[in-house]
Amino acid sequence: MKYRGLTLRKRLGLEIQRKLQQHLVAEHPLYQLFWECTLRCNLHCRHCGSDCKTVAGFPDMPLDDFLRVLDSIAKKKDPSEVFIIITGGEPLVREDIVACCEEIWRRGFPWGLVTNGLYLTHERLQQLQQAGMQAVTISLDGLEENHNWMRGSKNSFLAVQNAVEWLAQQDKIVWDIVTCATEHNFSQLPQLREYLIGRGVPSWRLLDVFPVGRAAHDPQLMLTDEHFKQLMDFVADTRREGRIRCAYGCEGFVGNYEMEVRDYSFFCKAGITVGAVRIDGSISSCSSIRADYHQGNIYEDDFMDVWENRFEVFRDRDWMRRDECADCNMFRYCKGSGMHLRDADGRLIQCHLSRL
Repeated sequence: MKYRGLTLRKRLGLEIQRKLQQHLVAEHPLYQLFWECTLRCNLHCRHCGSDCKTVAGFPDMPLDDFLRVLDSIAKKKDPSEVFIIITGGEPLVREDIVACCEEIWRRGFPWGLVTNGLYLTHERLQQLQQAGMQAVTISLDGLEENHNWMRGSKNSFLAVQNAVEWLAQQDKIVWDIVTCATEHNFSQLPQLREYLIGRGVPSWRLLDVFPVGRAAHDPQLMLTDEHFKQLMDFVADTRREGRIRCAYGCEGFVGNYEMEVRDYSFFCKAGITVGAVRIDGSISSCSSIRADYHQGNIYEDDFMDVWENRFEVFRDRDWMRRDECADCNMFRYCKGSGMHLRDADGRLIQCHLSRL
């Protein structure tokens, strides 16, 4: 593919960013670690990429098993430099979640979590704050009817609304709302923006659904190419207005929209600064990457040994220069898009640039 929409000014900016990215790849410092602490969930979301269930196929990972990973990291790195992101499933279904967080914080690791908000009571929020929580991301996929439709619960929107009200009253936690833009909620995004601004939400991240998990079988979730381009315009316009910090997620390279819809140009940090420990102990990178793609297992390997020596497939992505990427003149900046958009055979599932 030959993309001709890139301005000279944009190309110069991307070249500067590319040099910085090359340095990060060479150094590959671990900055973020996802812990998939459970696959249980209290909702049944239409777009779930993990296909989580109330009764999961794997039991929750024992805290002691994950703490051994942190001990491995602490031998090589300052714990304060590695941010732990607790995810699932839904982390708050764990009865011991506060104890888990307290122990992570006691070991010197900053942490935050990603939640659907359904179990985030005011009491639980206070407990998590006391356990050292520094950041939280809450999902909100529209106003009440749309959000509850997406999440499969009549109580989900109200729970998020309550959580937003409590979070807006404090200033010690970094927090944001993340929204999946779909054909079902696309026309409501301007109203949702006004709702979030009115509620004092500081930051808003928008994503679009990619065809993995349940979403692969629900065509009404996938944006048309026309709406995808309009989503880029919407995010860029919202950023220019400046009434709420807004960004498109790290989903893929978007050509001339780069640095218009994010503060930085696209850079898939999976395996470069971002790692993950999955529910079965698999050592991977980024919770969005398919579960069967991993480089080792904490029950057989030392985490930091795997991080230093088995992540070359993430750090040298020339193998992605195949199929539609083979002759693309933007590969130099895109590097084959996000690792989460590759299937088990390494083929690209979705190209954001071609959609534009």
